[in-house]
Amino acid sequence: MLTEALQAAKRIADRAQSRTMIRELTLHGGIPALAYGQGPPLVYVRGLVPQAGNPDGRSRWVETRQMDRLARGRTIYSVGRRPGLKAGTTMAELAADLAEAIRRKFREPVEVMGISTSGSIALQAAADHHDAVRKVVACATAARLGPLGKQVQRECRDLLAKGEYRDAMAALVPGLTENQWAKGAMTRVMRLSGAPEDPDGMIAMLDAEDGYDLACENIAAPTLLIAGEHDLVYPRELAEQTAQRIPGAQLKLYAGRGHMGVLRDKDFHPDIIRFLVN
Repeated sequence: MLTEALQAAKRIADRAQSRTMIRELTLHGGIPALAYGQGPPLVYVRGLVPQAGNPDGRSRWVETRQMDRLARGRTIYSVGRRPGLKAGTTMAELAADLAEAIRRKFREPVEVMGISTSGSIALQAAADHHDAVRKVVACATAARLGPLGKQVQRECRDLLAKGEYRDAMAALVPGLTENQWAKGAMTRVMRLSGAPEDPDGMIAMLDAEDGYDLACENIAAPTLLIAGEHDLVYPRELAEQTAQRIPGAQLKLYAGRGHMGVLRDKDFHPDIIRFLVN
């Protein structure tokens, strides 16, 4: 009992320490980053977010809670996108930005993780830059977008380009849930969003993902894919095909989960931590 109490106290102390150790960084190319915790690096790639810089306010609070679950004896570097991205950017270019930032900062391959759009960037970096990626965790993504994913993201992209920001964010909702009640509620929430701080950067990210088609066989790093059984953006079938095509990849398929529902699954953080420490 005493041993268990001591272990529990240590876990609480470790979590408190990781929350206080947040540092602002700027990586190569002007890429903004936040560093959480202490220990070997895990690079977490941010995806389709409204700002080019580091999050603040509630967005930072949400990210900090997420990173705290993973910063167990490691430093998590949460990295954003290069400032000044323009329409027509490709996934290969985003992956190259990430890989060069890793080379300049760490001088050796590191663990890389991403969710949805950023999971696609992480996989692309693993395929194109073996000297930068040691292990890769890619969640709610696959080798390419599914048909509905392409449709809603193109609608979002075109509305952003027209400056119709509320409609742009609402356009993503059909890819997030099939439930009509939830769809209505999410649409109302999305329409409350104001103008993004960096609409050009969001358009560039959407362009990159629209043209994304991963050469899975080029990935040499150990790979963990986490997918939702009911994902509408990156459907289950695509996730299973992607895992089969990446040499030695592991696939964790969460029953009953949609695109972002994988993050709420009880196995999400334990599965990632087990993969990284083994």
